[in-house]
Amino acid sequence: MNKRLEELPKLAEEAKKESKKYFLNLKKRTPKNLDYVMQELHDAEFKKTDCLSCGNCCKTTSPIFTEKDVERIAKHLKMKVANFESQYLERDDDDFMVLKSAPCTFFDENDNTCFIYDVRPKACSEYPHTNRKKFIQLTDLTLSNTEVCPAAYSIVEELKKRLPLVSKVKKRRS
Repeated sequence: MNKRLEELPKLAEEAKKESKKYFLNLKKRTPKNLDYVMQELHDAEFKKTDCLSCGNCCKTTSPIFTEKDVERIAKHLKMKVANFESQYLERDDDDFMVLKSAPCTFFDENDNTCFIYDVRPKACSEYPHTNRKKFIQLTDLTLSNTEVCPAAYSIVEELKKRLPLVSKVKKRRS
């Protein structure tokens, strides 16, 4: 997994332009079965991917914390919401509540586990969001996630093979 993680930024960068173009075309002609295909690709990838052998998302990025997430986690930690927010969270440029630091405060780097796994933020439980309904709305996020998550990268590369977009070229009559 370490070798795969080392190669991921380069692989994702090399594929980014093609993937961005692919997603733009996919938005123009979204197949009716896209969510179904994404669910299949997601399930197949996570049958062979163990997040505990990676943990790159927890090491490098912060999830968005909803109000419900904050309330649930603060209660679990027996903290007041205000204290939890001031100790762990800040508002990002888009005005979302995110962690003040990376790696995640609740991440155990010894075994890639989460101290608050049972009450983790919704964004963590749904990561990398490749099996969500209305996937077409998440293509920008997915593109970003390919730089962090080897599984997301593999899923996108497999999607491009599974649903190749063929541009219709009008033939000129001579």
